[in-house]
Formats: sequence, C-alpha cells, structure tokens
Amino acid sequence: MKSITTVFFFLFIVTVSFSQTKKNILFDQSTMINKFHTIDELEDLKKGELVKLYIERANEIITVLPYIALTNEANVSLSDIGIKENSDNQKLLKKHHETTTDAFGSTSNLITEFVPYADTEKIIWSILYYEEMIKKIRIGVNGNF
Repeated sequence: MKSITTVFFFLFIVTVSFSQTKKNILFDQSTMINKFHTIDELEDLKKGELVKLYIERANEIITVLPYIALTNEANVSLSDIGIKENSDNQKLLKKHHETTTDAFGSTSNLITEFVPYADTEKIIWSILYYEEMIKKIRIGVNGNF
C-alpha cells in the first residue's frame, strides 16, 4: 500500500512540476484545491482520505505563499505583473519551481509517513485550518475570492 501511495505522489509531483514550468507562470490552477469542507464532511472520511486532503492543502500553501505579494491568482505570468520575461528571470522561476517541487515531494513523504499516526480529530482540525489559510490567501488585498 505504501509503495502505491508513493508512486501516486511521485507522479503527482512530476505532473505539477511539468505543468508549472512549461507555461512559464508563477503557479497554475492544478495546484489549487477545488473544494472546501465542513467538519461533518471530514468526519465521514477515512484517515487515508484525510491524509490526501491534508497533502493537497499543504501543496497549495507551499506553492502560492511565496507569490502573495505579487498575485493570488493562478496562471499569472511574469509579464502579467510587470516583470521582464528575460532569460535570467525565466531561469530563476524555473529553478524555484524545481525547488518547490522537491520540497513538496519531501513534505508529501513526511506527511504520508507521519500524519497517519495523528488522531483523526487533529487531522480534521489541521485540514480546516489549512482551508481557512487558503481562503484568506485567495481573498487577497482586494477582497475578491
């Protein structure tokens, strides 16, 4: 089971890395979660499903947080925010995507191995906390969600 989970996360990481670097954007929609949950919805899930949600939320935060002073929207390129798309800036962005992908891979492995030992209620609380953070990031300075 652990090897299947590890393969799944590796493929997810490769997909996220490829999708971000090929478009030369800060981050794309694939790194963002599609649904926010209520405590009741989370209480109905098994621990493995909760860990997956936990990882997805951590990924969005790790990916988007460095850019919140520039944008909180997906698919924004350097030129969209007034940064020259010269080779130095493109290399810097590509290197950051690679580093973020590596960091997320390490974080995913850690979460996959350690978080299942946590009490289910604490995992649920953490997911809800992450989702509140993501909502605040998405609202941004203009207050548009």
